[in-house]
Amino acid sequence: ANGESEDEEIIFPDEESDEEAADEPSDLDKARAERDRMREQLQRIAADFDNFRKRSRKEIEEVRRRTVEDTLREVLPIVDNLERAAGAMTDATEVSAVTEGVHMVLRGFEDIANRLDLKRVTTVGHMFDPACHDAMQQEETHEHAPGTIVAEVVPGYYLGERLLRPAMVVVARPPTGAGDQVDSSTDGDGPTE
Repeated sequence: ANGESEDEEIIFPDEESDEEAADEPSDLDKARAERDRMREQLQRIAADFDNFRKRSRKEIEEVRRRTVEDTLREVLPIVDNLERAAGAMTDATEVSAVTEGVHMVLRGFEDIANRLDLKRVTTVGHMFDPACHDAMQQEETHEHAPGTIVAEVVPGYYLGERLLRPAMVVVARPPTGAGDQVDSSTDGDGPTE
């Protein structure tokens, strides 16, 4: 009978831990819950980023559109003045009046260019710089040092510090030909016969 009472008093630790385990989630369940939570958070972040990207794209397009509109508002008065000048040329009897009108339009453009921080690239009399000049041709001359710009074909412009369009120029080069060759047997005064 002693064995039976011992059996009744024995508590199996495995049974008690199984009951506690049923109340508490296992490590696997915890890991799955954490995975699901992280997945939902990642999906929210991805959706937020996608919305941000779409909103940014719309804002950039709107800024570009407004910039173009603002620039055109500045330029349209020049076009209006050119149209008036073209209309006046048909009735003009004096060339000086037309010339003065065109100069007024150019001054209007210069005012707008200054407001927009548009500056001309320096050319004639300066040294050729491939960063802001395009050489259209070379001209042989003794009057200018080689590499000096002697003529501007098309003006170039900077918008702020950024090159908007390079200037197309004519660049000096030393003359070639009979005048540059000196016979070593002479004193340099001219050719000998």
